[in-house]
Amino acid sequence: MTRKNILEGVKVLDFSQHVAGPSCTRMMAEMGAEIIKVELAPMGDQVRYAGYQKGGRGIYFLQQNRGKDSLCIDAKTDKGREILHALIKQVDVVIENFAPGVIGRLGCGWEVVHELNPQCIMCSISTFGQTGPLADLPGFDYIAMAVSGVMDMIGDPDQPPYFPMLGIGDVSAGVHALAAINGALLYQHKTGKGQYIDISLLDSYFHSHEINVQAYSGSGGKIKPQRSGHHHYAAAPLGLFQCQDGYLFMVVMARQWGLLCEAMGREDLAESPDFDTNMKRVERKDELVKIIEDWLANYKRDDALKLLEDLHIPVAPVLSVPEAMEHPHLIEREVIRTISDRGYGDLQIPGVPLRFSEFPEKLDLQAPYLGEFNREVFGNIVGLSDSELDSLHAEGVLKTEALPENVESLAAR
Repeated sequence: MTRKNILEGVKVLDFSQHVAGPSCTRMMAEMGAEIIKVELAPMGDQVRYAGYQKGGRGIYFLQQNRGKDSLCIDAKTDKGREILHALIKQVDVVIENFAPGVIGRLGCGWEVVHELNPQCIMCSISTFGQTGPLADLPGFDYIAMAVSGVMDMIGDPDQPPYFPMLGIGDVSAGVHALAAINGALLYQHKTGKGQYIDISLLDSYFHSHEINVQAYSGSGGKIKPQRSGHHHYAAAPLGLFQCQDGYLFMVVMARQWGLLCEAMGREDLAESPDFDTNMKRVERKDELVKIIEDWLANYKRDDALKLLEDLHIPVAPVLSVPEAMEHPHLIEREVIRTISDRGYGDLQIPGVPLRFSEFPEKLDLQAPYLGEFNREVFGNIVGLSDSELDSLHAEGVLKTEALPENVESLAAR
């Protein structure tokens, strides 16, 4: 039998919501894993109807939950817990991103999972982790960014710090979780043993300090990392430079310094004792930035970009989101991807960042309606009869959203 993708055959019970956990399981779905998404009755994932909507479909939810089989269940009931426990026995991975302790109160904590299914891997994603003084506090992406020291590095030195309008911590934690789960799956394959994985947004953010932590520690506190506005505090020229009609970002290391001087027609700077080392260029950063921007004032952004690219100087235009979506490189590599949702229609979303030579074709995935797979999963995997499923729906233990007339269910595929 021809495999459809790299994780085909892996069953994942996904209790996660919002972004961090769903980012992880979204990538697993793109790799062919069967993702059984547990949504708590009556409303389901808290972001299911968030953001812009069309045809009753919220695009925030669509992006993160394509390729998943939705269950909607009241996990606080005895019958709800009972059928979830039966399902846990049949899966390879359980993932959740509730606040610490919540999954245990739902009767599906690690001790229960491990007893029911010793081979199962369980991954918890939280803001601060499952242990430590902050573990029980509520939090989101930007909360972890603040505590990690990352937010303090963003912005101008004489102004309050900024935060980017991106889910960097959520997505990064999802990627860290994916790496850990895939490693645990390999270990499971070799030994037959499951294990518990504790991933936090805070850990993932702090992991992003490529220079700051070791610079402070290694210098004995002499180097104190701090936000430095448009230009790096430890290298120059490295930062944002204004042209006639936009901005370029340049990273000019020692080997490119002479090339930049040549491009500017300022070969004298390359040998100047004021600028002949990185340390000297950092010390005279303001003067250096003015020299470069006075030169760039003669150029439109794309003309300066072409000139610098031809010299192999690391440089990029600062693109808006619409400009990035129209960039031919992002289009060719499907970094920006057009999908067609059966209820919403066509929509552009970020593409899949994972590329495998054995599985170059993208899977055709759809986001589920709430509880769309209740009957298929609990019938085929757990073994409940139609009459038992009817009773569970009638009692409110299970909930299934009615599909629009023009939408065909995926559950019978």
